Amino acid sequence: MEKRKTICLITSVPEYMHGQRVFDGVFSQCDKYGYNVAVFASMVHFDFYVKNQAIGEKNIYNLMNPEHFDGVIIDTINLTEEGSLEVIGKLTEKLDSYKDLPVVCLGMPCKDYKVITDQDDVVLREMCRHVIEVHGKKNICLLTGHKGHIEAEQRLEIFLDEIHKHGITVTDDHIVYGDFWYSSGTNLAEDIISGKVSKPDAVIAASDHMALGLIEKLTKGGIRVPEDIIVVGFEATMEAAISPISLTSFESNMVKSAADAVDYIRSIIEPGADIRPFIPDYTKMVHCGMSCGCEPDFLRSADAFRDALYYTAKNYDEIDLTERIDIGLLMENYISEQLTSSENPQECLKNIYSNTYIVFPFVNFCLCLREDWLDTDFDTTVGYPDKMKIAIANSTVGELNFCDEHQSIEFDTKLMIPRMHEYTEKPCVFYFTAVHFNEKMLGYAVLQRELSDPHKINLVYRNWLRLVNSCFEMTRAKHRYVMLSVHDKMTGLYNRRGMYLRLDKMLDNATPEDSLFVSVVDMDGLKYINDTFGHGEGDFGIICVSDAVKAVSGEREMCVRAGGDEFYIIGIGKYDERSCHDRIKAFESTISEMSKNSGKPYTVSASIGCAVSDLTGDIDDALAIADENMYKYKLKRKRQRVI
Repeated sequence: MEKRKTICLITSVPEYMHGQRVFDGVFSQCDKYGYNVAVFASMVHFDFYVKNQAIGEKNIYNLMNPEHFDGVIIDTINLTEEGSLEVIGKLTEKLDSYKDLPVVCLGMPCKDYKVITDQDDVVLREMCRHVIEVHGKKNICLLTGHKGHIEAEQRLEIFLDEIHKHGITVTDDHIVYGDFWYSSGTNLAEDIISGKVSKPDAVIAASDHMALGLIEKLTKGGIRVPEDIIVVGFEATMEAAISPISLTSFESNMVKSAADAVDYIRSIIEPGADIRPFIPDYTKMVHCGMSCGCEPDFLRSADAFRDALYYTAKNYDEIDLTERIDIGLLMENYISEQLTSSENPQECLKNIYSNTYIVFPFVNFCLCLREDWLDTDFDTTVGYPDKMKIAIANSTVGELNFCDEHQSIEFDTKLMIPRMHEYTEKPCVFYFTAVHFNEKMLGYAVLQRELSDPHKINLVYRNWLRLVNSCFEMTRAKHRYVMLSVHDKMTGLYNRRGMYLRLDKMLDNATPEDSLFVSVVDMDGLKYINDTFGHGEGDFGIICVSDAVKAVSGEREMCVRAGGDEFYIIGIGKYDERSCHDRIKAFESTISEMSKNSGKPYTVSASIGCAVSDLTGDIDDALAIADENMYKYKLKRKRQRVI
């Protein structure tokens, strides 16, 4: 079957009401037309006060590859806030290389891309009519967003136009600019309480959060809502429904805008195909609360309150987990403790895999990591390597299921996730989100759901990912300490402690027919190099010898730095006396070639001795024999030099 067309949606903070409505519009239309959707989203605001966290989240946009999409929708309302210019710049730079790819912006313009306006005119006018016609208010204060901000100015312009149509004038001190956040409402309330702004009969706020900040501060200042001032807001957020004085609020028409963006792309990528527009039901977009004196929508408040509850003792036996996973389940199952208790990388992956039920429902879930995610010495903050690996895969439809390092699948990062490029039985959404710790990039997660599934990524998903990120960082730290305790820092070879630990595992896997092979290598002339050329050059010589040791060692053999300039090679398998002769010749050739190509004014050389014994012998006895043979080798070479 031919794979489905795929629309890319670029947004941020998708758990917020705005993001959920964008999802509703895009998903509903793509489901109609049989398209897949790929979502790339930062889970925090770009100007989030924990800057390192914001840097880590923003990195997900570097993964987006326009080559694999049939159209792109940019949620510019969410992507043009403070701190986002870098993200927008990089995105548009990528998209400019694909001139035939249709790109649509939601609400706010970007470059010369097609813009679908917010289409909130009807709703914003209804807010004004509700205040004037239902409640008879004429002394009205308007609270909007940043001065000069397109959305803020457009909403203010519509408010003023509708109010003027009713023959009412809004005074200059009652036109107030803010920032769409609680603080703006708080500031306005303080000005009203102090008399700096004359007390209005009603406040129409261009966002719920500004309205809620206003109500809280007015109430504390002794001004009653709605008895003294009525307040209405815009966006119909959950916070509006569960506020102590529930807020009368009006839904934005973002679902319609998002749906129209899909229709625009369809008209380009499938000319002549049928377009089935999304038709909003405006009667369901008004949600009355206590803040204006209307009969509150108690059912909506109850639903919002229930969704926001943190249950500590819910009867999960009676609940389908795919339907009712909430923040209480996430926290009360002690998943944080399970994940951070992982003793090693493999256990870390297994613990994450066993807790993927928290992000149910899904078709497939994949966690992709960079190959060297455990290496804390080479962290990166921007972009992804050319190759990634699927380290965890969980499927509810009989596809990939594993969490074992040996089963991990490497793929080209430009594919983003191989599964997305295959035919899917039903239209699906692929959510791409960053996996990182602060600014350090570790990989990304891909959650695949059917488009018709009403569940969207939300607060639970965001916080589950945070726990996963912390688990990875804890595992990396533990792994680093383990590596430092069993490996030599300069060469990366095992130290003596690591040698004995690794040897135990090698012996466990040995057969009675196997033999023990050991080589002892000792660098020649280290003191001369240190005294003549400096200790930095001495370190170079040590590393050169260690590289030669690694170069002549087999895959199943162990390399050890036993001391300052002494090294071991240890193996268990099919060895004989010929093995010693071959190894010495290979080492001589390798170290000679490395020294010749080093460009140094001195020769790097080393002496080697080998021994083979059966497994009943002691490793230290075998090393003593090899060490004796090494000194014989060293004396022989000295005599040859003298002669």
